[in-house]
Amino acid sequence: MASDPLAVITRYYDGCSAGDVDLMLTTLHPDVVHYFLAPNVGSAPVVGAEHLARYWRKVARMIEARWVVDHCLAGADEAVIEWTMFWRPDGSGDRVATRGSEWFTFTGGLIREIRSYYQQRPATTELDGFPYGERGYSTAAAEHSRAHPEPDLTR
Repeated sequence: MASDPLAVITRYYDGCSAGDVDLMLTTLHPDVVHYFLAPNVGSAPVVGAEHLARYWRKVARMIEARWVVDHCLAGADEAVIEWTMFWRPDGSGDRVATRGSEWFTFTGGLIREIRSYYQQRPATTELDGFPYGERGYSTAAAEHSRAHPEPDLTR
């Protein structure tokens, strides 16, 4: 199955942000594995499409998370992205931005593996001095990017 990796990844993140398990499942291989950078909280791998989708539904609700793909380099069976997660530490207070990168592999057009690289802190983490807005990346004032516009969740 030929598919656009960026389209699959943005659909996956739209599902994560909405806590929409069914939408996430349309993007995930049944045997998907998501690896996390230690020592982040919850750094153990999450295995299986249903488990991963329910995991992100829980996380999105707990911290009011919204994920945005800011940049993508993709081939047929792999993609590397830069992303931002906007969220509320402890579910209250001001939203912060956690910036990170992920490596995706695909099987049959579905996400088979995710390797996630970021440090989650209760304050915004990003490259010092990088012109995010000028480069079309998401910002605190615009939780969308040139690569990942506002989602249409009416489909």
